[in-house]
Amino acid sequence: MDITEIFYSVQGEGRSIGLPTIFIRTAGCNLRCDWCDTSYAWSRGNEMSVSEILKRTGEYPVKRFCVTGGEPLLQKDLPALMEKLLAVGEISLETNGSLDISPYILENVVISMDFKPPSSGMTSKMLMENLPLLRREDQLKFVISSMDDYDYALNVLEEHSPEAEVILQPEGGSGLKTLAERVIKDGVDARVLPQLHKMIWGERRGY
Repeated sequence: MDITEIFYSVQGEGRSIGLPTIFIRTAGCNLRCDWCDTSYAWSRGNEMSVSEILKRTGEYPVKRFCVTGGEPLLQKDLPALMEKLLAVGEISLETNGSLDISPYILENVVISMDFKPPSSGMTSKMLMENLPLLRREDQLKFVISSMDDYDYALNVLEEHSPEAEVILQPEGGSGLKTLAERVIKDGVDARVLPQLHKMIWGERRGY
């Protein structure tokens, strides 16, 4: 597998925010979001076998894994890695919403799917067929950079009524109060969350 980095930190986003987690960041992505904060994962990383990845992750004290990217679904050995990780722990699989998630709807796997709003420049790449596949245990995340993004997220929710928990987070970490107040005013049933890792470590890589 093409791996950018493996590190141990706290989960900075979503329902498991704050929990110690082992992160496996794959290299390569099929999207080019305008505000991407992990563009260093677009290029090639280091080739590692599944057994090498397991040996590395075994050095850490928890069995909670987040497979992220880049875009993990581009990795041909992802199913083999998932099988091995599931034998010892639980997985959050982060994906960008443009590729079929159906092979990964598995027990003890939380699909954490970003859905790219207009400010990303990638809205046309979103695979709407993924939305009805999401379960209550999954997460549907929108990064909000403008009111156009917010309106887009609300339209997606209204049209598709996904079962997954909806998470709205301000792009770059600013505007949290404004977003929270708007969600309360509009009666939107969604979590408003910051990116905790950026609040703690800023833009530092590997945290």
